[in-house]
Amino acid sequence: MREHSYVTMLDPFTRKYGERMGGLIYIPALLGEVFWSGAILAALGSTLRVIIGLSHEVAIISSACIAVFYTLFGGLYSVAYTDVVQLICIFVGLWICIPFAMTNEVVENITLNSTTQWVRTVDGAGAGVYADSFLLLVFGGVPWQVYFQRVLSARTARASRYLSFLGALGCLVMSVPSVLIGAVAVNADWNRTAYVTRDNFNASDLPNRASDILPLVLQYLTPNWVSFFGLGAVSAAVMSSADSSILSASCMFARNIYKMIFRQKASEKEIIWVMRIAIFGVGALATAMAINVDSVYTLWYLCSDFVYVVLFPQLLCVIYLKNSNTYGSLLGYIVGMFFRIAGGEPSLGIGTLIKYPYYSEEHGQMFPFKTLCMIMSLVTIAVVSTVIDSLFKKGILDHRYDIFQCGLSQKGSDTSSHKNNLTSDHVTLDVSNSGFTPPVEEIKVTRDV
Repeated sequence: MREHSYVTMLDPFTRKYGERMGGLIYIPALLGEVFWSGAILAALGSTLRVIIGLSHEVAIISSACIAVFYTLFGGLYSVAYTDVVQLICIFVGLWICIPFAMTNEVVENITLNSTTQWVRTVDGAGAGVYADSFLLLVFGGVPWQVYFQRVLSARTARASRYLSFLGALGCLVMSVPSVLIGAVAVNADWNRTAYVTRDNFNASDLPNRASDILPLVLQYLTPNWVSFFGLGAVSAAVMSSADSSILSASCMFARNIYKMIFRQKASEKEIIWVMRIAIFGVGALATAMAINVDSVYTLWYLCSDFVYVVLFPQLLCVIYLKNSNTYGSLLGYIVGMFFRIAGGEPSLGIGTLIKYPYYSEEHGQMFPFKTLCMIMSLVTIAVVSTVIDSLFKKGILDHRYDIFQCGLSQKGSDTSSHKNNLTSDHVTLDVSNSGFTPPVEEIKVTRDV
């Protein structure tokens, strides 16, 4: 994608499948970015509420305003440079907290009784669900504009490749403090902390405050100056993700929706202004959702579900399947979306229409049906594209039936007839199937031309 000078993740779709199909694929991509921005803004709100007592709404609005402001005027440069500082803050801030939290007097050694506290085994019946979530996390994390805006802005394709490898290593390193902090929280005697003795909270309520574990550990198990650095790390992480998501959604809207569908002749300056307006709109939408919607993280998870089921096979085929076309892409989109929704989503009140193998009335879908839906979408794109391409090439379907104007009829008999008319001195253009009457004179193109 970098070698083809694409600007956004949707560029290969709009160039190969057309603007309308690109707009359709933009829907789950946009929702994923908006829901993700809302979820992490809500996470920052809960952190600031626990540590410094700031109200949830004020924390979210102020954070969103800062992210929107410097993204609005700085664009990708401001996001890229601030991300460097924010990543350093995350790395240093979280790792500083670890030794203080682990050596707190109320925290037991995390290796003691670990198998009964925080290291568990996977039940055989739930293996399919874990495998499904694992594959969703790995492959569903690829088709996101927030990733491609970094890759496609690299100087060379090799640099973008190395950037991806280093990013994967960075994710692994950054996940270690989170795991250790969770282990510390499980092995801590919260009845001996100020959480109970001073603030009169009930330790038995902690399992219901799983999303607040990080700020609670920073607040009650580390010194004040350490919790300050930890808060900076969390804030940096949130700002780093929020500005990237807002920019990526706005960039896709400006280039792949506004320019491709509404204003094909729009200037670069006009596109920039549209992107700035979209930045404000996406930021406002994410802020409103973070404040008013309790299940924003669930909505983001569901949309990442659709990104995995719908967008991943689409991206795979548009890049690596040469004969993929709009017909296969559209049917694959519909098949993946239908069978995923038919599997149900209890957290959003979506009932189960199709009960996949090993379905349980108590636990729901136990089969890795999300991966199955992704494979069904992938196979549909490949099979339908191949069949339609073959029908047009063999002349079974006339080019008049190419309703999406994919130019499939030109890849078959017409193209081969053009090649057969090559001679050593000239090229004779065969226009017998073009639908208009050729001139009396023979049309020739000399070798010099």
